[in-house]
Amino acid sequence: MKSGTSFQDKVHSEYDYIVIGAGSAGCVVANRMSQNSDTTVLLLEAGNPDTKPEIHIPAEVGSLQGSEVDWGYISEPEPYLNHRKMFCPRGKVLGGSSSINLMIYIRGNPHDYDHWESLGNPGWSYQHVLPYFKKSENQQRGADAYHGVDGELSVTDLISPGVVSQRFVDACVELGYDHNPDFNGMQQSGAGLYQSTIKDGKRHSTAAAFLVPIRQRPNLTITTGALVTRLLFEGTSAVGVEYLHEGMLHQVRVNQEVILSAGAFDSPKLLLLSGIGDAEYLQGLGISVVADLPGVGQNLQDHLIVPVAQQTTQEIHPAITSNVSEAGLFFHSEGNLEAPPDVQFFFGPDIFVPPGYDRPDWGFTGVVSLTHFQNIGSVSLRSSDPKDPPVIRMNYLQSEADVRKLVAGIRLMRQLFQSRAFDEFGGKEVAPGAGVQNDAALEAYIRETCSTGHHQTGTCKMGTDPMAVVDSELRVHGVKGLRVADASIMPTLVRGNTNAPIIMIGEKAADFIKAAGGIS
Repeated sequence: MKSGTSFQDKVHSEYDYIVIGAGSAGCVVANRMSQNSDTTVLLLEAGNPDTKPEIHIPAEVGSLQGSEVDWGYISEPEPYLNHRKMFCPRGKVLGGSSSINLMIYIRGNPHDYDHWESLGNPGWSYQHVLPYFKKSENQQRGADAYHGVDGELSVTDLISPGVVSQRFVDACVELGYDHNPDFNGMQQSGAGLYQSTIKDGKRHSTAAAFLVPIRQRPNLTITTGALVTRLLFEGTSAVGVEYLHEGMLHQVRVNQEVILSAGAFDSPKLLLLSGIGDAEYLQGLGISVVADLPGVGQNLQDHLIVPVAQQTTQEIHPAITSNVSEAGLFFHSEGNLEAPPDVQFFFGPDIFVPPGYDRPDWGFTGVVSLTHFQNIGSVSLRSSDPKDPPVIRMNYLQSEADVRKLVAGIRLMRQLFQSRAFDEFGGKEVAPGAGVQNDAALEAYIRETCSTGHHQTGTCKMGTDPMAVVDSELRVHGVKGLRVADASIMPTLVRGNTNAPIIMIGEKAADFIKAAGGIS
């Protein structure tokens, strides 16, 4: 929301629905649940309004991480990454991580959702989720079998993509990959320019898309700067929440349901603080057990990324309307055209180098990311104090197979950069650098420089197995009146960026809640 936006102060002691977290899913849920004027909704966000100017300028995305709109989480020392602690940015602001991300609109592969359903989650196949993707979308190119135009979220082509980004696509085609004008259409594989959640040259976060147009609804209360400390229960029924606001502790009751949309780190943290998790673990912290769910905080998954940066002989810079990651490639590492892609490339007209590397004035960067991997981590409590950050263990690169794929990805990126399509730009490789050639040297580079792909998911996974936390309608097992709707419910991580899938999850959650409450 733009500078100067304020919210009407509507103070009540109870609401029909309380949504915790105004991020990619929470904003959607708050919008949909407040459509019925007889239904009261409270949306609680720990961060502040999105008045920071850089949020709304796409090319300023790099200035947001580590700023006051970022939780700035740090992992524990990673055992397979030379015991480095990993920086894990997450949005702490209206819009959540949709206010600090790269704005890439990717849904994942149809196989991802069919797999979710095969794990015991009816209604989550690609056929079932596609209408929800279309529902949210206002697709610049128009409506078709895969896209909608009646939704709130603007999905557009970049206004001024860099010439070098088109050269990346040309290079991929030169090496035999298909040109793909729509990664969210008939097929995911191939190379093309990404579409973005940008409107009129400005970031279109879920706050801008789903809250700004409806912020004056009298039945919707949006409270920022509100850190939820625990969920309130009577027996196993959720009856409200407790939160800190302006130094004071507040309690508010809920008549129908609490919807937890705090993300893959903070949703499990809040469940654990509230007595939902592994019983023995909770008792060890002196937390009364409400429901024994050992899967809370487990199954943490994330893409990780490795950069290949090259200096250019001519000056290039991203346009102010650029998302800085303009082009991409999806492919299968073993050349299996029938299998869904397991590697994703990002490319942009800006130079990004790991710490310790000299940064030239201009250049471009390709990023290698695994979309299918074997690392599984966890989230747990540092203490029973809700102000303490969670304990995060990612366990990146615990599999040698993942390392081999990344090594092969770097080699392919180098081939692309050395193709005829890039001849006019010349320049030398900055990272890893010409001296890093054999497999062992590349592996050392990867373990020392890889970083999060910002797609943390899975810590309150959906399913029916003993480690599942929510059912297929996102209701928390073993309790009443509580759902989780965010990235944490994904049983497995999708092949691609996560913002669009999380918005879809918010849409489905709202329909589940409406059906349960008899709301039209």
